[in-house]
Amino acid sequence: MLNSIILYFSQFPPELATFFLSMLPFTELRLALPMAIFSFHLNPATALVWSVLGNALPPTIILLFATPFHKWITKKSGFFSKAWIRYLYRAQEKFAKDYQKWGLPALLLFVAIPLPMTGAFTGAVAAFVFGIPFKKSWPFIYGGIVIAGVVVSLVSLGIVKVF
Repeated sequence: MLNSIILYFSQFPPELATFFLSMLPFTELRLALPMAIFSFHLNPATALVWSVLGNALPPTIILLFATPFHKWITKKSGFFSKAWIRYLYRAQEKFAKDYQKWGLPALLLFVAIPLPMTGAFTGAVAAFVFGIPFKKSWPFIYGGIVIAGVVVSLVSLGIVKVF
């Protein structure tokens, strides 16, 4: 599957391929950034900028439109509504203890830790579930994206081995 993703996105300019890969929920910048460096041969700084920009767009859209989307999908769709509710529940379950203990800085750490189900998408959905307004949640989510980008860059380039 990874080879087919690389093949598909290799048709785009490397910067756009990195941007679009970073927007996808199953790749985000955690996979897009190393792909940009090693498969698309972007310099690491350029790869970091494009992956952060791409990864920042979906949570912005989620934060701005989650409420109307939630109202619409729960009224109009049976199957997708159930899947959406399950996703909300998982995001809430994954984030609740940290948010109760640490507040908004937990959102930054939640997004920054480059592990499955802790990225910008889930962070934005968790902010929606907990009713954190856009103006309060966005800086923490964006900060988490930047931190995750730096961590993934360092790991990808092997600098972490130095420490």
